[in-house]
Amino acid sequence: MLNRRALLQGTAGFAVLGLSSGNALAKTAARGSINAAEVGVQPDTADDQSKAFARMLAEASERNAPVFLPPGNYVVSNLTLPARVRLSGVPGASRVLYGGGGRLLTAEQAEHLEFTALVFDGASGSLADDAQGLLDLRRVAHLVIDNCMITGSGKHGLALEHASGRVERSDISGAADAGIYSVEAGGLEISGNTVSDCGNGGILVHRWQQAEDGTIVSGNRVQRIGARSGGTGQNGNGINAFRAGNVSIIGNIVSDCAFSAIRANSSSNLQITGNTCSRSGETALYSEFSFEGAVIANNIVDGAANGISIVNFNEGGRIGICSNNIVRNLSTTGPYPADAPGFGVGISVEADTTVTGNVIENAPLYGMQIGWGAYMRNVVATGNIIRNAGTGIAVTVVEGAGNAIISDNVIDGARNGAIIGQRWAEPATGDLAKSSDTGYAHLTVERNRVS
Repeated sequence: MLNRRALLQGTAGFAVLGLSSGNALAKTAARGSINAAEVGVQPDTADDQSKAFARMLAEASERNAPVFLPPGNYVVSNLTLPARVRLSGVPGASRVLYGGGGRLLTAEQAEHLEFTALVFDGASGSLADDAQGLLDLRRVAHLVIDNCMITGSGKHGLALEHASGRVERSDISGAADAGIYSVEAGGLEISGNTVSDCGNGGILVHRWQQAEDGTIVSGNRVQRIGARSGGTGQNGNGINAFRAGNVSIIGNIVSDCAFSAIRANSSSNLQITGNTCSRSGETALYSEFSFEGAVIANNIVDGAANGISIVNFNEGGRIGICSNNIVRNLSTTGPYPADAPGFGVGISVEADTTVTGNVIENAPLYGMQIGWGAYMRNVVATGNIIRNAGTGIAVTVVEGAGNAIISDNVIDGARNGAIIGQRWAEPATGDLAKSSDTGYAHLTVERNRVS
């Protein structure tokens, strides 16, 4: 029988063998890689390194070999990437600088692009008219961008078209347009990044036509996003989905955006869950226009012109769940003169939607708005807390509006009434919370607690 000492002595040899094998594998991998300094690509020189860089990447692609970029500054421009690139460096120290003249890096029909621990600096230089971003990568079968910095782009920081893969743990800042712009993605994940100080948008997930996209946007920090190109919502959003179906936006921290923290336009089967949104200039969380299916749940909104909107039944926007959110500290002031009824609404919904378990505090216009004119159908608002609002709940009583149930809510400190029927933007009833008979066949109002 083996005793403990004999067993330990025997397995020690295996441990040493395993360690030795690991070292051998590491050395083999190192021998198989290309060191940029050894193939004529030199850091910290005044010379443009574009031609040498292109030769190096072409050789690496042909050999299917990785490339290591030693610390230093490398001035390049107008590089068209080969089919396979695996380029890595020293975090914060291996810097690829845009030398001007049109574009930094572009790719078309690439098989595998992988950038790790690199800095891409556009120095806020102008880009060619047909360049979408500092890194302009199109039709990439497998993309990995990890632990990189992308800064100072004259357009988008990272522009992706028909890309699959992941963008993670990277810092994108100072883009004149959006930090990350993705169109027509296929199985893309954008996670754990910091996107900041961009002129028109943070993370954009778009499609040319409405279709399934499936991008996951999770765990990112998005902050200080402007709207330098103006508009009423197409710019200035921290995270924006447009025509992109089956998108999940989960666990992000979004602050100080000129318009929405998270805005989805014509995006069906959408999930916006577990995000923290602070100081939004317009509506913090938005699902609008022609969508079917939106879950907005477990988010925190602190500071915005409007809190959460799931609207545009007139455009086919319907089917939603708005649950377990905290919405507070809203304002009547937004980035443009408001259409009726104005800013300062906690939660707005219109069609085939449940609103449950939310807490709304300090909504100066309405705590909740249910329907708009004739545009309301099948809304249930139950189990919510509304505190310190202008009107607690405003619900449409315009002819043609569909059914709504408003029950078991707690409404505390609504200055203009707890539950008021509205004809568009104008009050049309007394406080409906005072009687179970509303006088409107499409409304059920019961068991609400008002103080």
